[in-house]
Amino acid sequence: MVLTGVLRHYATTLLATTPKKLSLPTIREQRSLLRGINLRTNAPQLSGQSFNARKNYLVQGYKDGIFLKDPENRGKAPANPMTDPAAMEGMMGMMKGNMMMMIPQTVIMGWINAFFAGFVIMKLPFPLTIRFKSMLQSGVATRDLDVRWVSSLSWYFLNLFGLQAVFIFILGNDNAANQMAQQMSQMNPGAAGAGMFQPGQDPDKLFQSEAENLEVLEHWYILDGVEDRLLATI
Repeated sequence: MVLTGVLRHYATTLLATTPKKLSLPTIREQRSLLRGINLRTNAPQLSGQSFNARKNYLVQGYKDGIFLKDPENRGKAPANPMTDPAAMEGMMGMMKGNMMMMIPQTVIMGWINAFFAGFVIMKLPFPLTIRFKSMLQSGVATRDLDVRWVSSLSWYFLNLFGLQAVFIFILGNDNAANQMAQQMSQMNPGAAGAGMFQPGQDPDKLFQSEAENLEVLEHWYILDGVEDRLLATI
C-alpha cells in the first residue's frame, strides 16, 4: 500500500499539467472579489471611517464593472466552458488525477477479492462492540465470528485511509497520494487557488452580489467602548 501510494504520487506529478500564468486583468478580477469577501469578514477590525472608505470604493467598482477582465462583455451570457481551452485543460487534469487515484485502487481491490476473498488476517488485541462487525469483516458472511477478527478487504480499506500520516511523513503535506486531500480538492476546486470563478460563472453577477452584501452589512468596531469594558473588569 505504501509503495503504491508513492508510485501514484510520482506518476501524478509527472502527468500533471504545468499551470499557465494568469494575465494581469484576470488576477485583478479574482483578487477584487476576494477583497470584498475579506472586507466583510474582517470588518470589526476596521474603524467606521476606514471601513466606509473601502466599502464605497469596492461597491462603486463592482457596480461600474471596473474590475472585470472583459468589460465589453458585461451583460452577455457566459461563454460555453466546453469551448474554453483553459476549462478543457482543467477538466483533463482532473480526469488524469481521477485515473491515477482509481486505477491502482481497482487493481489492488480486484487482486484481494480474487486471492484473499473471505480471509481473516488478524485479530485486534482489544474488545469492540458488535457495531464494528460490518466495518471490520467485509466479505466474511459469518454471524458468530468474534468482532475483533479483521478480514482482508476491511484491512485494505483501513490502510487506504489510515496511511495518510505515513504519506505526509514521506512525501510532505502536498502529496498526490493523500486520498482525502484529492477528494476535497475535487469537491471544492476553487479552494486550491486555481481561480475564484468556476467555468460558466458570470463574474459581473458575483460582483453585484458582493456589492449588495457590503451595502447591507451592519458595521461595528471591536474597539468601541473598549475603555468602559476594561474599567468594568477592574
